[in-house]
Amino acid sequence: MRAAPIVAAVLFAASAPAAEFATPMGPEPANLDAGMSQLGADPHEIELLVSYGTSKGASAGHIALAVAGEIPGDDIVYSANFYADRTPEHAQDFHTADLILRIPKKEYLYKTSSSLGPKASFGLDFGEVYKRSVIGVRVHGMPAAERGAIAAYLRRINEDFHARARRTEYEPGEVVYDYMELNCAKTIGSAFKYGAGYRDIAINTAPVLRFRKVARALNANVPTAMALQLLEEFDRRGYRMDAVLYRKYPASPYVDAHDRKAVAFRDLPNRFPSTISFDFLHEEGEYTDDDNRYAMRLLESLARSEVVIDETTKQLLIQARGKAMSYADAARAAALDTDSNPNRRRKP
Repeated sequence: MRAAPIVAAVLFAASAPAAEFATPMGPEPANLDAGMSQLGADPHEIELLVSYGTSKGASAGHIALAVAGEIPGDDIVYSANFYADRTPEHAQDFHTADLILRIPKKEYLYKTSSSLGPKASFGLDFGEVYKRSVIGVRVHGMPAAERGAIAAYLRRINEDFHARARRTEYEPGEVVYDYMELNCAKTIGSAFKYGAGYRDIAINTAPVLRFRKVARALNANVPTAMALQLLEEFDRRGYRMDAVLYRKYPASPYVDAHDRKAVAFRDLPNRFPSTISFDFLHEEGEYTDDDNRYAMRLLESLARSEVVIDETTKQLLIQARGKAMSYADAARAAALDTDSNPNRRRKP
């Protein structure tokens, strides 16, 4: 007697239309494994993943860290969870079990289903390139012990979150996500500073009084500024660097049900992540702040390859961009370009 409903459910599933490409549960690039293997032919120890911003104002983007050697055939991405702030509304609709998520890099960038479960956020926790571009700075030559210490510290932050710890060396208040305080840039920076002994990394602490919103915003740690600090430290330690641009797939029709403006991913801005400056008010092509101009020129000079998804074949295309500059040469070129800028750095 129970067979009929089961048969009906199977028939309905078989007749349901397949999800579109670049949407949750849709197909992924058929050559994903081969393409990522090609990119990994030159082994690296870690990769900083800096995501573009998707809003017209204050587009600071996101920073995560991919660590090699933890699983076969892929890196593991450590990423601060925007929704792990213990608010009831986020707990209802989003994945909030961990503050520091651990996600295979292929999934983080290109997959359309998540190992985190049904509450994971498409375009943030997985399938990032369907929503925005990501710059990956790969680091070569880092000792395995240092790489392991960084990853262990990120796991320790997660344990502190579960224990509801307070007054840690990296966070004066409760260990919980806060966009202006314990955010993505601060967690990554803390792992290098306290986990691996990068003592010169500057990490800002927001004012204790939460109603001082402007002061908190101006003291927030932001992805691009943190990435620039880390690149300088990698160079001091003699590590080689190159960059990969994982370019946004421009045609995703997906609309996040939680987006009040109901804007499809294909229509969202795709802005180079800005430092705290008047460029928060500018379109990407009109950035004038020194830090932003320097970062864009530096990463462009480090870029070794660019990855796009062909809109016709839906496969990864890896386009070489010639030999990447050394960090020292890239930094000099970026500094010369910035020095020629008549609009000197202005903070709001």
